[in-house]
Amino acid sequence: MFNLCRPGRNSQDPPRRRRGWHRAPAGAKITCVRVHVLFFGRLKEIVGSATDVAEIEPGARVEDLFARYSRRFPLLADLRPSIAPSLNEEFAAWHAPLSPDDEVAFLPPVSGGSGQTATAEDVCELVRRPIAREEWLASLAAPSDGAVVVFEGVARNHSRGRKICFLEYEAYEPMAKKKMLQLAAALRERFAVTRVVLVHRLGRIDIGEASILIGTSSPHRQAAFDACRHAIDAFKRGVPVWKKEFFEDGSAWAEGEFPDAALSGPREPR
Repeated sequence: MFNLCRPGRNSQDPPRRRRGWHRAPAGAKITCVRVHVLFFGRLKEIVGSATDVAEIEPGARVEDLFARYSRRFPLLADLRPSIAPSLNEEFAAWHAPLSPDDEVAFLPPVSGGSGQTATAEDVCELVRRPIAREEWLASLAAPSDGAVVVFEGVARNHSRGRKICFLEYEAYEPMAKKKMLQLAAALRERFAVTRVVLVHRLGRIDIGEASILIGTSSPHRQAAFDACRHAIDAFKRGVPVWKKEFFEDGSAWAEGEFPDAALSGPREPR
């Protein structure tokens, strides 16, 4: 546990679990705020853990929590311009205040803010098995549709002049699923498509296997084409999924993109 509180707290309190933590009784004096902290991609390797529980002073903000970790792990401070914080599975500003039971995640640029929701006909899934195209696309086209467009991203055997042996993908899964549903809804509204399929595979992916499947259907081909192209670009900018490349002589996290403002919400100037 990462303890940042003033002396006088009850240090014997057991750490809470991610879900179902008990809040302090009404009127009780809170001397510290306990939050659950998540790290992904390269950041978890720097910190040496994917999860932590931190006790911080009341009134602390996301940036204060990050500053404390940065003092322990100086490389984090160097990476801050490319890190996106999230608060309770939503992208957040660095100055966002923290409350008891908050879940804070520090996200590297994704390889991969709307109130919209997808419909029951949309498919948005994260899977850990090979993507069976026919299974996911079987109900993509409605009777009124005249066009179906599909994009399938597959693992290639090279990157930046180096031979790749295989890939591994990880995600901040609850937040990724939420962002996928928001993306599906945004595609419907912007391009007037009938149905959307967004499937991304996690875990190990061998060369030639699919990592992502996107499908759109529409009465007209132009809308389906435009929506599918926009979907992959928006997915890579706004859904917290990261790729690690494994070479014959080592491994490295792939460079990603900073979350898109349309999906990430407000950000203060850097």
